[in-house]
Amino acid sequence: MRNLLSRRLTTLAALLLLMFAGGQLHAQNMQEPVPEGSTPVNTDDPYENWNRKVFSFNDAIDRWFLRPVAQAYRTVTPTIVDRGITNFFNNLTEIRNFSNSLLQLKGESAVVAAGRFTYNTVFGLGGIFDVATAFDLPERPEDFGQTLGYWGVGSGPYLVMPLLGPATPRYFTGMATDGFLLPSAWDEVSSPEWYYLRALQVVDKRADLIPAESFISGDRYTFVRNAFLQRREFLINDGKITQDPFADDDDFMLDDF
Repeated sequence: MRNLLSRRLTTLAALLLLMFAGGQLHAQNMQEPVPEGSTPVNTDDPYENWNRKVFSFNDAIDRWFLRPVAQAYRTVTPTIVDRGITNFFNNLTEIRNFSNSLLQLKGESAVVAAGRFTYNTVFGLGGIFDVATAFDLPERPEDFGQTLGYWGVGSGPYLVMPLLGPATPRYFTGMATDGFLLPSAWDEVSSPEWYYLRALQVVDKRADLIPAESFISGDRYTFVRNAFLQRREFLINDGKITQDPFADDDDFMLDDF
């Protein structure tokens, strides 16, 4: 029990690092029609002064440490190997997708997540190859933050957290629940391999986001904030935005990459 609790806490810490690695830039995900219970993301930024200072702090750490490591990883890793590593880690998230699909009463999405995990694990050599997509089973990402939104929980104000990056109270609660309470394939990975894989996951995630940096325009803080909030709205509404909160802004959002 103590070992499991320790693993859960470390899993949560790793997920928080992934928030930092992946929170700077996010792709939109176009999927199914908006569920009735979902609520729009709160686009207010009442703590902008604080958020900008923390953003600058996080950006400096990323610029001087995480990004150089990720850039070196991209340089030495062949594209096919990098794709396989990304597929492997994405396959592990299907357990999370399955659990949260059930919590949102999305039976079809739960079946898709279970099918993807089975196909990719068995026929895709442990998830290295995404054969499920070839079988017309595209990924339907679900997390507990989306589950909270589906059942009507508001996002709360936009916050930039030290070392953790962009978040909202609902998003952070969802990340913590996914890492600490819900079942995870990571529970079956033994130490010390678990720690090596988590470090590789963070670097791989950050490396995959480097090409998207060319899309940033205008004020960097505003762009990242809008991209993060819009992506969360896309996910919670399963890809459909009923009212674009950034329609009057000059910033453009990220497409799938």
